[in-house]
Amino acid sequence: MKPFFLTALVSICLPVVAQITREDVGLDENKTRLNDPLAGTYDQSTSTQNDQTDVAITIYNSNLALVKDQRSIRLSPGEQTLTFADVAQQIKPETVLMRSISDPGSLRILEQNYEYDLLSPQKLLEKFVGKDVDLINFDSTTRMSARVNAHLLSTNNGPVYRVGDEIYLGHPGTVVLPEVPENLIAKPSLVWLLDNESMEQKIEVSYLTGGVSWKADYVLNLDEEQNIFDIDAWVTLNNHSGTSYENAVLKIVAGDVNQVQPDRMPESDGRMLAMARRSAAPKQESFGEYHLYSIPRRTTIKENQSKQVNLFNHIGIEFTKRYELRSQNYYARRLPEKMKTPVTALIEFKNEEENQLGIPLPMGIMRIYQQDSSGAVQFSGEDRIQHTPRDETVSLRMGNSFDLTAERIQTDYRQISNRVHESEFQITLKNHKEEDVTIDVIEGVGGDWNILSSNHSYTKKDAFTVQFPVDVKADGEVVLEYTIRVTY
Repeated sequence: MKPFFLTALVSICLPVVAQITREDVGLDENKTRLNDPLAGTYDQSTSTQNDQTDVAITIYNSNLALVKDQRSIRLSPGEQTLTFADVAQQIKPETVLMRSISDPGSLRILEQNYEYDLLSPQKLLEKFVGKDVDLINFDSTTRMSARVNAHLLSTNNGPVYRVGDEIYLGHPGTVVLPEVPENLIAKPSLVWLLDNESMEQKIEVSYLTGGVSWKADYVLNLDEEQNIFDIDAWVTLNNHSGTSYENAVLKIVAGDVNQVQPDRMPESDGRMLAMARRSAAPKQESFGEYHLYSIPRRTTIKENQSKQVNLFNHIGIEFTKRYELRSQNYYARRLPEKMKTPVTALIEFKNEEENQLGIPLPMGIMRIYQQDSSGAVQFSGEDRIQHTPRDETVSLRMGNSFDLTAERIQTDYRQISNRVHESEFQITLKNHKEEDVTIDVIEGVGGDWNILSSNHSYTKKDAFTVQFPVDVKADGEVVLEYTIRVTY
């Protein structure tokens, strides 16, 4: 007679994981096992984060981090296997460097494997295709369990079982497996064949991993009356490497490090946000062609976490405000009757010690805030900066000015030849503010060019740019007129 529950199987169900004891299969084989009872020594077969004595992480701009993991382990002399667990899932195994810091030269790796075939219900079932398993079902009416032996035929798009002479698609109860396959592990691990000469070892394992990145974000609190601002710099850390870094020494590198593109490793998903308390200012130093920032306090970076750490705070930085009207190359064609172009507002400051700053600024976004008439802080715009050394000028575009307008008219156009064009322009600038301003009219020019006439002074900024600084009174209007000849 068939068991009562098997006749009721209709739907396809994903099986529940097998129930087994640790003692039966040695899943948690602990960190030590007795190797030489007479000598009282222990051969440590697995090392986890519980053995960790220190960890440091250096994070680069390019989704790359250097991990230095120090652990205390106990080994027997000679060749043996050690599983080094709790490494990053996106580790680059070919970059692993292991050294003994307690007894240099006494420990070396003969072979290394990176095991990332992780334990999961689906993986377990796949390993038992073609083998026998047990199926258990609980009847809530009779409050009895029934257990039957089944042969697992397939796991494609759901499990398929053979029980006796019949085929069953799925199972509503529990699937029990006899053991855990040896080639499945709970966490990504490095498995080493070691040659050891010392029992007590303190080792440092360094490796590169993907999935860890950082970026800089800046908050500027602007005081336009005093022409100064305060700045808070934040480092945003993102960890999707597949492991956590507890109480780690943190360093970040600003600069573009060249990498040969490797094969991609498995990636992890998830997003979280955690805000860290502000710390003291970091120590900054030149490091090769880059800049290295050492964060003065340790921090924990959890797996699948975004964390912000304060980089520095500076106050009283002087700035100047500028306005620009930029155009494209209009000189080889006729233009519409009128063209309205926005006037952009910018702030500029010198990154120097005399201006309360003078430190290398990593690439990032600067966000500008300022107070309104009621004293409330409002967002005024943002711009991205590139890596900026000290003593350089930083220019930030806040946005288009509401009270400054510009209108362009091409008053004349002549094609002298197939390659020579002449254009006359009239640009009307209006200032609806209560204070005088200077608007830099910056014209982009192609080919060989020459200003034939102009009612305002100008500067040739480079081979393709001419700049007209135009002063416009409060509630005033100024017309810029010039004629240009361009040869292509």
